Amino acid sequence: MTAADVRGFDPGDGRISTPSAARAPVRSAGAPVGLPPLAPDRSPEPARSEPAWSEVVEHFREGLIVCDADGVVGHVSPVAERLLPEVTPGRSLAAAGVAALTEVATGPDGFGHHGRRLRIRRVPLSGSRSCLYVEDVTDSVSRADALLAERARSAFLAVVGEKLGNPLHPDRAAAAVVRLTVPTLAEVAVLVLAPRSGRARWWRATRADHESATVDSGVLPAAALPPAIAEGLSGVEPHAVDWLVEQAVEAGWLPGLTAREVTARVVLLPGRDAPAGVLLVARRTRWYDDADLDLVRAFAARAGAALTTAILYRDQAEVADTLQASLVPVEPADTAGVQWGTAYRPAQASLRIGGDFYGAHRLVDGGAVFFLGDVSGKGVEAAVFTGQLRQCLQALHRVESQPDRLVKLLNDALLETTQAHGQGRFATLVLGTVRPHRDGGLTLTMAGGGHLPPLVLRNCGEVETVPLRGMLIGVVPDPRVGVVTVRLAVGETCLLYSDGVTEARGGRRGDEQFGQDRLVHAVTDCHRMPAPALAERIEQVTCDWLAHGDHDDIAVLALRATGPGGRPRRHLHSVPAIPGTAEERTPRS
Repeated sequence: MTAADVRGFDPGDGRISTPSAARAPVRSAGAPVGLPPLAPDRSPEPARSEPAWSEVVEHFREGLIVCDADGVVGHVSPVAERLLPEVTPGRSLAAAGVAALTEVATGPDGFGHHGRRLRIRRVPLSGSRSCLYVEDVTDSVSRADALLAERARSAFLAVVGEKLGNPLHPDRAAAAVVRLTVPTLAEVAVLVLAPRSGRARWWRATRADHESATVDSGVLPAAALPPAIAEGLSGVEPHAVDWLVEQAVEAGWLPGLTAREVTARVVLLPGRDAPAGVLLVARRTRWYDDADLDLVRAFAARAGAALTTAILYRDQAEVADTLQASLVPVEPADTAGVQWGTAYRPAQASLRIGGDFYGAHRLVDGGAVFFLGDVSGKGVEAAVFTGQLRQCLQALHRVESQPDRLVKLLNDALLETTQAHGQGRFATLVLGTVRPHRDGGLTLTMAGGGHLPPLVLRNCGEVETVPLRGMLIGVVPDPRVGVVTVRLAVGETCLLYSDGVTEARGGRRGDEQFGQDRLVHAVTDCHRMPAPALAERIEQVTCDWLAHGDHDDIAVLALRATGPGGRPRRHLHSVPAIPGTAEERTPRS
């Protein structure tokens, strides 16, 4: 047979070419193309130059089964004989007992037969005969299934990474972990976090038929955890499975399930130094094979990273809250005959801390030492320096009550601290002592350390500026400190404030400072206000001036002489509007 003889050969079109010498000499147009008689492979050997057609097709990758019009098998190629040993020449095709052989065609995935996947294609031939092409698609189907499984795995892990990238709280992250586990990895999933303070939190997700997963949680003493869970939390993944299911059922974590119908595994959720927790997965459908465990472990790695991040964020937030609480200005201590008023707004509202500070401490003689100041810088570093300064004042006022001497002692302490840390920080400060008199009035002795001068609101409505001078604190070893003494009658108020008030930029153009004059105008005729209301008003008018713009730290401390009763009369009166603010443009009712 030459190349020309087999060039048009197609075993699927019902035509089989023969050598040219064997062809019919003449065929009429439109006459059906016939087939030569099909001889079995055991037929006598044809001429050496003319091999039988069966010799040609036996090397096809597909097996061929040729049947006559009655469905009787006439020919079975070696490939088909190997794939379908039930098919025998001379017998009916249906007698083979393979249902797929009588169907028109099988699906793209074929059908299972003797551990292989076979696909059959039926082609009609002339004379009502038919040919079945049998193809072994085991490898291609396996590759396709593996590709689909890998795509599903990648898609699942991508969703996991997206969902677990948001929660920054351990409780929300843990609930998200067990919710994502069901139903892809398990019917029931239980997550147990590493014990904290002798107690372990657990979360469980369960899913009924075609329902969304439900999540519940609880707390167990660390000593009451199932042994398999405790072993996993210690860093060892348990390998035995039977007693794992029994322990989970005994702990009440597998509601409605019995140990006989469930298969379960425990995987570790990696953390920084030790496992962040363990994940128990359980289901009734099938056993966890190696591929399932690989997916569960890949999921656990992502869940462990999310939980570790959330736990780290929680720990840092707790530390930050504790430190912030220690750095936030403390309300002044109650003092006989004195009413305190404070207002505080840091430049960075999210931090709740800044570089301004105030406070008051009682003295043994019945008076108090009070202070308000501002340190250089903003944010956390300024707040830390403020905390150091407040701690110094809390300690030093017990050994020295004279304001000017106390300021110099504070200056020496700050110089020693800043030089030791290589910092160039400084502070401004007004520090004074207040002592009540029998007539209800107060005597204020104040020392200035480069800070803005206080204001005094007299009963007549006049606002006085206290001529207090002095040098910055923490710059030179022996600073010049100014000292003044002020007498307050009952109902009069002394007002201390930081430069966040006077240097606030706003107004119509947005770049004009609030200034000392507007502050004086804001407190004029406010002498009847209680100290808390006065401090709140200063903060309000300053913020109105800013119009939500950026600002420095704002701190206000007001002390009012209340007399022997210690509580002023209630009052209701109007206060003046500040030029250029919203109060001026809004009529009062």
